[in-house]
Amino acid sequence: MSADAVVIGAGVSGLTTAVCLAEAGMRVRVDTDSLPGATTSAAAGAMWDPYLAESSDLVERWSRATLSELVALSVDEDTGIRIVEGTQESRIPCAMPAWIGLVDGRLCALKELKHGFVTGWRYRAPLADMPRYLHYLARRLAKEGGSIRSHRYGSVEEAMREAPVVVNCSGTGARVLANDPSVEAVRGQLVVVENPGIESFFCDDTPGADELTYIYPHARTVVLGGTSDRGNWDLSPDEEAACRIIARCVAVEPSISGARILEQRVGLRPARTQIRLAEEHYGGRLLVHNYGHGGAGLTLSWGCAREVVERIRRVTIATT
Repeated sequence: MSADAVVIGAGVSGLTTAVCLAEAGMRVRVDTDSLPGATTSAAAGAMWDPYLAESSDLVERWSRATLSELVALSVDEDTGIRIVEGTQESRIPCAMPAWIGLVDGRLCALKELKHGFVTGWRYRAPLADMPRYLHYLARRLAKEGGSIRSHRYGSVEEAMREAPVVVNCSGTGARVLANDPSVEAVRGQLVVVENPGIESFFCDDTPGADELTYIYPHARTVVLGGTSDRGNWDLSPDEEAACRIIARCVAVEPSISGARILEQRVGLRPARTQIRLAEEHYGGRLLVHNYGHGGAGLTLSWGCAREVVERIRRVTIATT
């Protein structure tokens, strides 16, 4: 198809951006070397939580916009988004995160805390079954006439020959594609088990903790995590890491013990000192970068996508 815009990458940032562009009236094609089910986003937990994203007014704005969108989507079961209540807890005294007001969080009473934890906060937030959610986004894109093509680019310059507008949502791939050595992989691994009846999420938010511990329940499954290995680009599951993940989660929630393991997932979070949301001009063509979201791809997805659409709109108006 002849496209007004090509989006590089079919993770949550790429698909959300493509949906926003298509719903703004553009003919959109997503070009990706990994189809949605094989992306890092498909391997994510994933809950609304500004994790591994720098603190800034922009990030707060994008997070807030995305939260509103995800809450609205949660009323439709087909999206894979649900609003779930739970806690983040710490083994040492610490302050609640700055974003907690966005989800009406409150301090936990001592009796609410898991064994070994001294402080925590309770709130309700969107939790995504990411394979289902990505499938929903792909369907929504197709409904607007957009398409997804399996294709690998060697550089953004090559992609610029494809359409008047290109949006680079290539995640860790931007290290090569956009020649950006500041992009670093933070390897994440999780384990999916049958749900023994857990309804509340849990996340260990102890500052400086060596390993991640989180429990994200879905209707039939529970996602257990995790790892955060900076600079590790290996996508193969690590059996020893999986055993440690399960042990940490069982220590917090004993009912997980013995739950049947369904799968392991591994993904590479695209870490960068700052999210790159900026445009470049190639003659009469426009390149917009939208990557470097760390572990907050879901959390920032709609806010960043709307920003991309607005930047393209402003440039288009200025050149007509």
